[in-house]
Amino acid sequence: MANTYFQFKQFRIEQGQCAMKVCTDACVLGAVADIAQAQRILDIGTGTGLLALMAAQRNPKAQIEAVELDEAAAQQATANFSTSPWPTRLRVHAQSLGQYASTQPEAFDHIICNPPFFRHSLRSPDAQRTTARHTAEDSLTFAELTEFSAQFLTGLGQLTVLLPPPEMQHLEREAARVGLYPCARLIMRHRPGSKPLRHITTFSRQPQAPTTTDLPLHEATSEAYSTEFRELLRPFYLAL
Repeated sequence: MANTYFQFKQFRIEQGQCAMKVCTDACVLGAVADIAQAQRILDIGTGTGLLALMAAQRNPKAQIEAVELDEAAAQQATANFSTSPWPTRLRVHAQSLGQYASTQPEAFDHIICNPPFFRHSLRSPDAQRTTARHTAEDSLTFAELTEFSAQFLTGLGQLTVLLPPPEMQHLEREAARVGLYPCARLIMRHRPGSKPLRHITTFSRQPQAPTTTDLPLHEATSEAYSTEFRELLRPFYLAL
């Protein structure tokens, strides 16, 4: 039987009550988001709390808020926060993003999100997993994500999002509509030269030509982790 937890170097993620488990994509997002100078960070759709906990480890001064619509996942994230080294800097809001927006939170220096995607693929028979993975009328939409970010980011604030390339194109259009523009893009590939798997794109209010970086997850001729991946995740993964 598989473990119901994922052990990192400085914290543990219990994930038995969450539809979406710890995955490589999210770990890369948590490791690359440019949060070093952020005082207030928001993790939208926190799930297990992974991205918020990675942010807490990377930035010892930041206060980190997390929003999670699914009640079971919100409870799991709350428990993971409470057993981490940083419980006083982490807080979960068990509500939709719209409900959270109605509380008029203080502006954020950085918002991170691994949002629902696969807008045109088949729905999972598991309703909880469907909500976690698909945009839907009763779930997080790209328009809602970008509109919230435009309203609640500071003037120099940034939004960093992980999506497959086709969905990222759609998100970029929604972001431009509300005055947010790509400033950095990381392209995740299985190995050097292979097709893009995911884009991690950072948006800001200043139109500019985005910098682009490639991240192969594996070596060119084997399934061993690439040097770049190992360096990026070494602060977190026990095996690195």
